[in-house]
Amino acid sequence: MWHGKTIAVVLPTYRERDSIARCIKAFEALGVVDDIVVVNNNAEPGTSDEVAGTSAREIFEPVQGYGAAIQRGLREVDADLVCICEPDNTFDPSDLFKLLPFTRECDVVLGSRTVSTFIWSGANMDWFLRWGNWGVAKLIEVCFNTAYLSDVGCTMRVMSRGCIERITPGFTADGSRFGLEMQVLCAVNRERIVQVPVNYLPRVGTSAVTGDRRKAWDLGIEMIGLVLRTRLHADAARARLGKR
Repeated sequence: MWHGKTIAVVLPTYRERDSIARCIKAFEALGVVDDIVVVNNNAEPGTSDEVAGTSAREIFEPVQGYGAAIQRGLREVDADLVCICEPDNTFDPSDLFKLLPFTRECDVVLGSRTVSTFIWSGANMDWFLRWGNWGVAKLIEVCFNTAYLSDVGCTMRVMSRGCIERITPGFTADGSRFGLEMQVLCAVNRERIVQVPVNYLPRVGTSAVTGDRRKAWDLGIEMIGLVLRTRLHADAARARLGKR
């Protein structure tokens, strides 16, 4: 609990067997997290054994995809504040303390991995990924007149329960672009958004998307299309959502 508000952490897992226990224990050590939910999304064999040695609850989601896993996790938790994070060692759970203070005034606090000061040596954030994320973030800024944004692929974020409930009717993506869809829906619905730099570390294992330049390019094009389509049909998108 943090300042009277309960906190839940949602961790989707697919290829994080060798890092997930370390991530869970790091969140446990913070002393403010009330509930940790691991969404096993057809994960590597042995993942459940790693989770079993922690306080986390493991939920199985048969529908493949990052978006399907996160949506299942959001349905499973009932906390005032929900932190979403990938348990692949790329994020430092203690950065939660950077995000939480902004929840007093904001509905969603997004992490950003594009500030060079916080990109660790060996992290998968070369110029192509860094500037690609920055470019799509600026497109969102221009299209929806949001607060300053510099990243669209950072999965570490904290959202209020009210914000989650308001944007849930707009969820459509089961795959990798779901993180961006959440961000765009928040912009469409005029949720109060702020972005905070977080540490970005070397990943344990190989990413299913950003480890392949071609896949990263294809996802980037898909993201740009999503932003532009949503801008074009913003009124219809807003009508599907619960207003603040």
